[in-house]
Amino acid sequence: MDENKTRSKHFLLLVYQSFGIVFGDLATSPLYVYRSAFAGRLRHYQSEEAVFGAFSVIFWTLSFFSLFKYAVFMLSVNDNGEGGIFALYSLLCRHGKFSLLPNQQASDEELSTYQHAGYSNRSVPASSFRRLPDRDKKSKLALLILVLMAASMAMTLGVLTPAISGEFSVFGSSVLLPHVYTGIMVALAGVLLLSLFVLQYQGTHKVAFIFSPVVLLWLLSIAALGVYNIMHWNPRIYEALSPIYIYRFFRLTGIDGWISLGGALLCITGNMPLCYMLIFSGIIIVAFCFFVYPCLVLQYMGQAAFLSKNFSAISLSFYASVPDAVFWPVLVIAILATVVVSQAVLSATFSTVKQCHALGCFPRVKIVHKSKWIDRQIYVPEINWILMVLCSAVTLGSQDTTRIGNAYGIASMTLIFITTSLISLSIYFVWHKGLALALSFFILFGTIELTFLFSSYIRILQGGWVPLLLSSIFLFTMFVWHYGSRKKYLYDQNHKLPMKWILTLGSDLGIVRVPGIGLIYTHLANGVPATFSHFLTNLPAFYQIIVFVCDKTVPVPFVPQKERYLVGRIGPKSYRMYRCIVQNGYKDVNENENEYDFENALIMSIAEFIQLEAEGGGSGTPDGGSIGGRLAVVKSSENFGKRFGISKSNGFEGTSSSSLNITSSKSATLVKLKMMYDEQESPEVKFKTRVQLTLVDTRYKDSFVKEEVMRLMEAKKFGVAYVIGHSNSKAKWNSPFLKRFLINIVYSFLRKNCRAPSIALSIPQTSLIEVGMNYTL
Repeated sequence: MDENKTRSKHFLLLVYQSFGIVFGDLATSPLYVYRSAFAGRLRHYQSEEAVFGAFSVIFWTLSFFSLFKYAVFMLSVNDNGEGGIFALYSLLCRHGKFSLLPNQQASDEELSTYQHAGYSNRSVPASSFRRLPDRDKKSKLALLILVLMAASMAMTLGVLTPAISGEFSVFGSSVLLPHVYTGIMVALAGVLLLSLFVLQYQGTHKVAFIFSPVVLLWLLSIAALGVYNIMHWNPRIYEALSPIYIYRFFRLTGIDGWISLGGALLCITGNMPLCYMLIFSGIIIVAFCFFVYPCLVLQYMGQAAFLSKNFSAISLSFYASVPDAVFWPVLVIAILATVVVSQAVLSATFSTVKQCHALGCFPRVKIVHKSKWIDRQIYVPEINWILMVLCSAVTLGSQDTTRIGNAYGIASMTLIFITTSLISLSIYFVWHKGLALALSFFILFGTIELTFLFSSYIRILQGGWVPLLLSSIFLFTMFVWHYGSRKKYLYDQNHKLPMKWILTLGSDLGIVRVPGIGLIYTHLANGVPATFSHFLTNLPAFYQIIVFVCDKTVPVPFVPQKERYLVGRIGPKSYRMYRCIVQNGYKDVNENENEYDFENALIMSIAEFIQLEAEGGGSGTPDGGSIGGRLAVVKSSENFGKRFGISKSNGFEGTSSSSLNITSSKSATLVKLKMMYDEQESPEVKFKTRVQLTLVDTRYKDSFVKEEVMRLMEAKKFGVAYVIGHSNSKAKWNSPFLKRFLINIVYSFLRKNCRAPSIALSIPQTSLIEVGMNYTL
């Protein structure tokens, strides 16, 4: 009962916190929609019919896309409760066989989050078109480029959204302070944006609780303003709810009205966050349909009623329509609301970068997540500062909100259109509906979106080139990184060591085996990497226990903790060589506070595997590395970890040889030197909480199991070393010029200027061993 209450409270808290994130962008659109729509030649049509027609276009655009497409249809498209571009791509990879991820195994399908009711393709007859991904690898690459294009546009929105929101919120003060110089307004917007980026590292957990009240107060305020303007200026505005006014609008304005669609579409640019919180889909639908949507409609109606009598105020339509008595309170709420919107978009951008990185399409970056932060909130320092520089450049460089609005519209509409394309593919490949239904969906939504998209691209010279430039840079970077990483993986796959070579070496591998555990990181989920032989060639000694660790991404959003570690044995038991595949979803974040959590989880998983192997409980997946041709994998049982005890100590406490309860081969001098080195190279070590793992239950039915587990624990007490390859990649001398340019120049530049693999994998520097490797791709 208490556990259910705790879960309910946690769920309601997430719903409360997500309200501001989900609806913030959509709720602040009234700040700039009418100004952007009438920014071009449409400003010459100063008549009530033109204003009524513009409102009718905005109303039906909002209703068709936000109310019908997103709130009703797209909220049913989810990947284990997750939505967005990568959720659709994940579904297509799993059920449409579009995946380009390396290390795909049959065990992936055994994950509880892999299969989804109604998505199974085993009973569906495979048509020639459905077999296209298997026959043509170019279709997989084309889909990946399409997804990366959408991701690059999402990152571009991380630059443009804070810029447009900040400028429009601050520029409102020019209504009552017209004598204030424009440069001062731009400077104020810049200070507001810089403060937002600087505070990102602290997380938003302390202030996130007020995000939802701010957005709720903002929605109530704009609804009240809308009602006031309708009653005060033009009650006849309700007539424009009829779609007949759209026909009259285009009959009056012609091509100028079509071009204005690029500004009108800004009323739906906040739709995408709806797709990212599908776990609350029922609540989102109710909240949007009965609260958010009516508030927005009332506000757009109110602005149209005001403009129909005050067309000269179109440049600041929203703030000009606010009565003087409540102007400053509304301005303050508007600034707070835009801060919430900017924070939500930045968090979404960090999440996009993280997902691209997980799928091997983004250079290594540092992913920061703290347990006290909001669930799944992450921070990427490098991306934060890049966004800050770009956002400041856009804000200070344009000094024109109309240009930023044009750029914002192009990025948003491109992202919306790509999403529609992916859903059309999902209807056919994931849901296994007819091709006619998939095409009907694309024609219904895609043709209308293309109309908006073309009208937006007409404004390329008026600021629209900015998102195209930024997204092209992001897309090129991600594609080159994916290309180089995949070439390296294929090289490792083709140069892995044959098991016959391992077996001929004997149980000691022809080297000196010293106490301790060596974790060899590799991209391979099967076979022995060439890094291992390269190490032994140069230094013929290694640790008593050898574990090949593969940190692998599975095309699912999350992997349950009990299914995360897949453990197998390489060679006979006397070799003491294991393989551990650490499975992660594309949205998983590292919850471990330090390396000891990972080490202990890994040791407990190996011990569990040893026990289940003796009982015959391990399941198998094909692998060419073991004697029988199969690699046994194990999932955590209900008794997982119950044989072990965990004690905590700070810093170097408990690390002396006397505390290890074994006969250490290290002299007191060596122990002291290591402690001094750790303290000098990593001063933060002495402030860390060290978790010591002990075996408290030694009762095993099989004496051989007990002996192997005890040796594993003893090796753990001697220490754990992390072995990772330090690669140098170059294209073959006879490769085409383009390949040599991408690998030797661009990819090498990205590798040298991104985070080291050890940092990205959170490997402790004091236990790191790097092995140099040359890759000829």
